[in-house]
Amino acid sequence: MAPPAHWRPGLVALDIDGTLCVEDDRTATTAHTRISPAVRAAVDAVVRSDTHLVLCTGRSLLGVRPFLAELGLARGTAICSNGAVWLDAATGDVRSKSVFDPVEPVTILRDLLPDAMFLLEELGVGNRTNVRHELGYHGQHRVVDFPELVATPTTRLSIGWPDHTAADLMAKLDGVVLPGVHCTYAEAAAGMAWMFASPAGVTKGSSLERLRIELGVPATDTLAVGDGTNDLEMLAWAAHGVAMGQAPEVVRQVADEVTAPVTEDGLAHVLGRWFRP
Repeated sequence: MAPPAHWRPGLVALDIDGTLCVEDDRTATTAHTRISPAVRAAVDAVVRSDTHLVLCTGRSLLGVRPFLAELGLARGTAICSNGAVWLDAATGDVRSKSVFDPVEPVTILRDLLPDAMFLLEELGVGNRTNVRHELGYHGQHRVVDFPELVATPTTRLSIGWPDHTAADLMAKLDGVVLPGVHCTYAEAAAGMAWMFASPAGVTKGSSLERLRIELGVPATDTLAVGDGTNDLEMLAWAAHGVAMGQAPEVVRQVADEVTAPVTEDGLAHVLGRWFRP
């Protein structure tokens, strides 16, 4: 469904991987695939306007800071770790964070998935993990024993299950209650199924609503673009939610519109309606 004639968003929320740039390959050593010239020009046009631009991603702050610099964002807020961490876009400093106690959810998951890899975010540093790996996560990776793995609260828990699909993981955990967290699922490279846990009640959508109120932007003036299951709440939150062309069906169904895939500069097509390079 198209927005009203003459409508123009006052807040634009953008996912990163699969929306702003091609999906990050977690087996690679590079931080991300280069933002295409068309998408870069479209985002620049938003930055030059009076509209609030918010990067809203599952990435850690370490994975977001390079984008803030690359896009030249000198004002506003970026939302990381699926809503759990807010950054000052101008400085890259943490504005706020939400954490959860990982003991119960990790204990339950370890029993169900004994061969899984666990990564718990250490904000601004990297992750602590139960196994040594070569995945392209940002920052330092400390291999620790189980007591240390769950010893302190975290902003984000990532679980990788090798040689399985997201459907396998969802089926395995069907009906399982993980206290204190909100979970999303995703496929990734190298045959690894992924689940990401953030504090209960914290999603991209809930964080964007807090920020919208803080900024005084009317709820009717919000635009969000994304491609993953962690974008579901964000797309439902927006007055106009747009799914990328390669998004799975469950994401496309929530969106008001489906644009071209990231490999065809779908984000540029969307932003170009209201913001001219």
